[in-house]
Amino acid sequence: MRIATFNVNGVNGRLPVLLRWLEEARPDVVCLQELKAASARFPAAALEAAGYGAVWHGQKSWNGVAILARGAEPVQTRQDLPGVQDGESRYIEAAVEGVLVGCLYLPNGNPAPGPKFAAKLVWFDRLLGHAEELLRHDVPVVLAGDFNVMPTDLDVHRPERWREDALFRPEVRAAFARLLAQGWTDSIRHLYPEDRIYTFWDYLRNAWERDAGLRLDHLLLSPSLLTRLKGAGVDRHVRGWEKASDHAPAWIEIA
Repeated sequence: MRIATFNVNGVNGRLPVLLRWLEEARPDVVCLQELKAASARFPAAALEAAGYGAVWHGQKSWNGVAILARGAEPVQTRQDLPGVQDGESRYIEAAVEGVLVGCLYLPNGNPAPGPKFAAKLVWFDRLLGHAEELLRHDVPVVLAGDFNVMPTDLDVHRPERWREDALFRPEVRAAFARLLAQGWTDSIRHLYPEDRIYTFWDYLRNAWERDAGLRLDHLLLSPSLLTRLKGAGVDRHVRGWEKASDHAPAWIEIA
């Protein structure tokens, strides 16, 4: 099973890119973030024609998450994290072929410090609580999405320039570390512990051309899936396509 996460940065505006990648990569499960579309405007028919069933949690102009399954219908088990009532569409969860998949889009949090950064830390606390509860059930779970966190210096070009940014501040990296300490495994970093890997390149300052990227998109595995992890990577070439998202799809393969 190939499970991918892709911040599409507007599902309708980038639909040709998404469909092209789905046809090329043929992932079995896809977590999408930043739909930027109300639920009624989610392109379910186009994705169904491409062979994918879907569940989604939309929001007009902002946020939005979805889970796609190739040749199957995801069974939605949750919408929004427990205790989160901010009206933002940032979490959805579904069962697909025996695996529970949580798709998330964690708040950016800038400027930091400030109210947006405080809200990011609260949201992260809610995620930590729910993630711990998922582990208690001892079922195969993947938490995938745009975490808006670079966990280590290896995950950011020129880390010295990002120390005070909400994506790299010590409070956020500490929260991500607490998530891993619960028993989750950062799948890409597990397989490539010393490699500099990015999933995001800004549209500004020729970031893509200079390979000045960030690793913001992560796939975390519950303990029962770790022994089944067979591969992981980033389809970074997708970032170079015309009208591409500023993110590239990241993926894992599970036996």
